[in-house]
Amino acid sequence: MTRNDQHLVEIRNLSVEFHTQEGTVQAVRNVSWHIDRGETLAILGESGSGKSVSSSALMGLIDIPPGRITSGEVLYRGEDLLKASYERQRALNGSKIAMIFQDTLAALNPVYPVGWQVAETFRAHGVDRQKANARALDLLERVELPNARARFNDYPHQFSGGQRQRIMIAMAIALDPDLLIADEPTTALDVSVQTRILRLLKELQRERGMGLLMITHDLGIVEGLADRVAVMNGGEIVETGPVNQVFNAPRHAYTRNLLNAVPGKHSFPASAPEGVRAEPLIAVKDLSKGYPSASRSPAIMALDKVSFTLARGETLGVVGESGSGKSTLARTLLGLERASGGTASYRDCDMLRPTEADRTILQRQIQMVFQDPTASLNPRMTVEEIISEPWAIHRDVLPKKEWKGRVGALLEQVGLTKEHAQRYPHQFSGGQRQRIAIARALALRPDVIICDEAVSSLDVSVQAQIIALLKNLKDEHGLSYIFIAHDLPVVRSFADRVLVMRKGQIVEQGRTDSLFTDPQHPYTRELLQSDPVLGSHVAA
Repeated sequence: MTRNDQHLVEIRNLSVEFHTQEGTVQAVRNVSWHIDRGETLAILGESGSGKSVSSSALMGLIDIPPGRITSGEVLYRGEDLLKASYERQRALNGSKIAMIFQDTLAALNPVYPVGWQVAETFRAHGVDRQKANARALDLLERVELPNARARFNDYPHQFSGGQRQRIMIAMAIALDPDLLIADEPTTALDVSVQTRILRLLKELQRERGMGLLMITHDLGIVEGLADRVAVMNGGEIVETGPVNQVFNAPRHAYTRNLLNAVPGKHSFPASAPEGVRAEPLIAVKDLSKGYPSASRSPAIMALDKVSFTLARGETLGVVGESGSGKSTLARTLLGLERASGGTASYRDCDMLRPTEADRTILQRQIQMVFQDPTASLNPRMTVEEIISEPWAIHRDVLPKKEWKGRVGALLEQVGLTKEHAQRYPHQFSGGQRQRIAIARALALRPDVIICDEAVSSLDVSVQAQIIALLKNLKDEHGLSYIFIAHDLPVVRSFADRVLVMRKGQIVEQGRTDSLFTDPQHPYTRELLQSDPVLGSHVAA
C-alpha cells in the first residue's frame, strides 16, 4: 500500500481564495484532514470558518471563478481529484462520493415528484426506468419515509423538513458511495427528528462501511456522532483529534470559547420564588384553532384548549416538535390566524376580537422576531428604512427628524454601529441580520416580543451573543418574551418558565429548573432524553 492509499479520502494543504469587489478573501488556508473507511470525521466551526469549502473542493463544487484553488491536493484513494478530468469527477460524484445538503427545499427540484428525483440517480448511471423506480422505492422505504409507496409521486413541498431530509439521504446513498458528506443536515430540525436522522446515518454507515464527513456547528451532534473532530476558524484548522480529547481537554482558545458558549451546560436563569409572580400581561384561556379536514372527519386541532399567562419581565419558553402548535400559537396571538375558541387578552385589550383602538395598542406593544431574518427583512430597503418603517406606520410615536438618530441608537443597542444604517440586509451575516430584526422590534418600545425560532439556525457562539442581548434588553426595558424554540438547551438557559406542547395541547408547564430536572410527562422526558446535550442528565 502506497502512502497515498492509506486513507479513503485525504485533503492536503488545501488553500482556496475568492475574488470579490471588496478584494480577495482567503476562505481556506493550508487545510489538511483525512477520513478512513467506516470512520466519522466532524468539521466544526462557525459560519464563514471555511468548513464547507474543503468538501466542495472534494466534489468539484467550488465556482471557479470567483473561487480559485491556489494550492493543495484532494485525494480519493490516492487519486488527486484536482487533476482529474470533468468526466472523471462526474463519474465519481454520486457513485463514490455523495452529499446531503443543508437546505432540502433548495436541493430538491420543486417541479418533479420525489420518487422521480431519487430514481433519476439510477437513470443517470444507465439503469432502465422500471428498475430505477423499484430501487428508488426500496430506498425511500429503507430511510423510513412514511407511506413511501403512496407518496412516491408527491412533491417536495408536501413533506416536512425531516421527511425531505430522509429523501435527500435516499438520493445520496443510492449508488452505495464510499464517502457520504453531510453538510449541516439537521440544523432546522426538531430534537427528536434530529435524533432519528442521525441514528439513520449511523445505521447506514455500519451497513455499508462508508466514511462519513459531518459538517456542522452543533457541538452536541459532534459529541454523539463523530470519532474525530477538526475545529476550524478563519479558514484554518486550529485543533484536531479524537472527540473526547478535544472536548474534554481543548488546547486552543477558540475551541475553549466555542465549548463554553454551548447553552444548557450552565446554571438556570434566576427566577422569582415559587408562587411569587407579577400581574399577567397576557392571559390565555382555552385557546383553540381548528383547520377543516379534507374529509367529513372532525377538524384538525392545531391548538386545543391552550391556557397560560405571561407576566411582565418574564420569559416564557414554548417547546415541542414540528406540528405541535407552537407557531400557530404565535400567529393566533398576533391576529394572523383567527381563533376557533377561547379567550386571549393583553392588559384590557381583547387579542382575538380587538376594536380598532385595541388593534393599535396590540400592534405597538407586541412585536415579533421571526426565524429567518433573510426572509423577514426587505432586501430592497436599507437598514435605516427597515427600522424606521414602524414609525412611518405609527406617526405619532416619533417625529421624522428624530428617526435617523434613533436608528443609530437602536443599532448600537443591539451591538451594531450607526454606520451600518445605510447598508442592505444581504451585506450582513445571519447573526447581524437577526440583530437588525431585534432593533426593528424594539422601535416601538413594546412590552412583549415573540421570538419564533429566532436563534435556531445561528452558530452556537452567535446564539450565545443573541441570547445575552435579549437578556440585557429584558433587564433594561422590562421586556417580556414568548420564546418559541425546538432547541432545548437554549430554552433551558434563557426561559423562566416553559410550556411543552404536543399535538396542539400543553402537556406540561412549569418553572424551567423544575421542568428540566424533574419532568413529569412522558413526552417531556422523551424530548429531553433525545437532546444530545441534555439527554444524559435526564432520568428515564
